[in-house]
Amino acid sequence: MSHLAGKTLFITGASRGIGLAIALRAARDGANIVIAAKSGVPNPKLPGTIHTAAAAVEAAGGKALALQVDIREEEQVRAAAARAAEHFGGIDIVVNNASAIWLAGVAETPMKRYDLMHQVNTRGTFMVTQSCLPYLKQAANPHVLMLSPPPNLDPKWFAPHTAYTIAKYGMSLCVLGMSGEFASLGIAVNALWPRTVIATAAIGMIEGVTVEHCRKPEIVADAAHAILIRPARDYTGHFAIDEDILREAGVDDFDGYAVAPGMPLLPDLFLD
Repeated sequence: MSHLAGKTLFITGASRGIGLAIALRAARDGANIVIAAKSGVPNPKLPGTIHTAAAAVEAAGGKALALQVDIREEEQVRAAAARAAEHFGGIDIVVNNASAIWLAGVAETPMKRYDLMHQVNTRGTFMVTQSCLPYLKQAANPHVLMLSPPPNLDPKWFAPHTAYTIAKYGMSLCVLGMSGEFASLGIAVNALWPRTVIATAAIGMIEGVTVEHCRKPEIVADAAHAILIRPARDYTGHFAIDEDILREAGVDDFDGYAVAPGMPLLPDLFLD
């Protein structure tokens, strides 16, 4: 049996980018994937919908449930968790991938952007995990994974974009609290963050970044897979970096993950 065969993953923001890559990696094991995202209809500015993601998951060997969910809306999140558990017979893994980004200083950050980032990143992560918790308690090897950075209180990571940093670190603080709270339940809670900038729609927000200096989302997906197959009771409360996790798993050649092999790679935010 493959490592995640028959496991049910509830992944937010899984219609594109890193969330979709994690979904497809698990699907190749024969996993059940709940695609919880807002994109129900095509957007000319952004690729992918919950329906195209579901088709890709099925083509990769998994089973898919496409649920249009705005993780800012409590009723939608509660209903999605219940529907997922009913459809697949439970929830084994939660991947809190959905995130909003606005890289600007204090004066240039409208309050609606501030609110969006906090509602999606910190509050959304908390609420999705809370909603799935009753089902995780029943799972054999339950994991919660946040796509968030190691907390780094150096002012240089706050000064250029205070609002985003606070909201993103909110996800990381959920890891600190929840890993401690859920340890006795055997539910692992970890964070994963890329060493380099990843080629997703979000790179358009980062000034001076072009795709040839990035890695593909598959590196994060492979690292997430390596975490999610670990025994939950033995690995929790960690702030993992994709490259480090893959090195531990025996990977030493990362050229295949580069968008343009041989080009210099840009380090991601929050890493010294």
